[in-house]
Amino acid sequence: MKRTLFSRFTLLSKITKKSAQLLAMLGILLFGNLALPSIAQAYPVFAQQAYENPKEATGRIVCANCHLAQKPTEIEVPQSVLPNTVFEAVVKIPYDTAVQQVLGNGDKGDLNVGAALILPPGFKLAPPERLSEEMKEKTSGVYFQPYSAERDNILVVGPLPGADHQEIVFPILSPDPTMDKNVHFGKYLINVGGNRGRGQVYPTGDKSNNNVFNATASGVITDIADGDAGAHLVTIAATDGQKVTETIPAGPSLLVSKGQQIKEGEALTDNPNVGGFGQHDIEIVLQNPTRVKWLMAFFAAIMLSQIMLVLKKKQVEKVQAAEMNF
Repeated sequence: MKRTLFSRFTLLSKITKKSAQLLAMLGILLFGNLALPSIAQAYPVFAQQAYENPKEATGRIVCANCHLAQKPTEIEVPQSVLPNTVFEAVVKIPYDTAVQQVLGNGDKGDLNVGAALILPPGFKLAPPERLSEEMKEKTSGVYFQPYSAERDNILVVGPLPGADHQEIVFPILSPDPTMDKNVHFGKYLINVGGNRGRGQVYPTGDKSNNNVFNATASGVITDIADGDAGAHLVTIAATDGQKVTETIPAGPSLLVSKGQQIKEGEALTDNPNVGGFGQHDIEIVLQNPTRVKWLMAFFAAIMLSQIMLVLKKKQVEKVQAAEMNF
């Protein structure tokens, strides 16, 4: 009887242990799907996961490692700002909205845009309660996030529908040197990177289908067959006697045909990329309000002295005129 109870208890313990393990595995999978976005969801996440700091020692923003094509990006900020004030940083990411990009499945679709704004230490995203109604309207529907908990002066946004967000307004709060001893009045540099469309390289180093595919061997194309998910398999009879099969994913259009002679490095497809990345730097001055007050006082003194000189001149002219009449 005791052995039977012990056996049942042991079996029940094993079942309970296995159930707990299955629940743990299910929880890990569920958390992974929620916490780790897929490739199609967001590209700022790539940089956030792969780089502690998105700005390299050369000054280049790491988005350029995946978005290889160069495109213009602009930014507008005030020439100077006072401490503890909210101002706008307007990032412009222009592109032709008539063009469409190759999506991950090979279909055509609209371009998305994204931006990374690297502010000086102390500058950060303005809290919602500090925004005016006009600024709330300008930033409606746009979600800004700090690059990391340690780097709240670096802001990322995207992906956003490009047709509606070729201008992105970042609400920025300037620091107050009287409250933060690590911040000083003076001139600072702001860096911005803006990209439109998908990248040509994944962070793993693999090519995306938004790219040109080249032959890895010289020879004659003996076969072009259909692969999985709209891909093409191009077989090359190489000059050294070997057969090389190039896998071209869905998206790029083939430029070669069966029986064609081809050289190593020659393009097998067109370049489907219509997007790209651009970087721009601009300076801003954190102005000391005391200096502004003294400057205004100086201008007022100059104006007062000029007025007094004019009045004195008029007085002298009146005296001289009276003496001449006398």
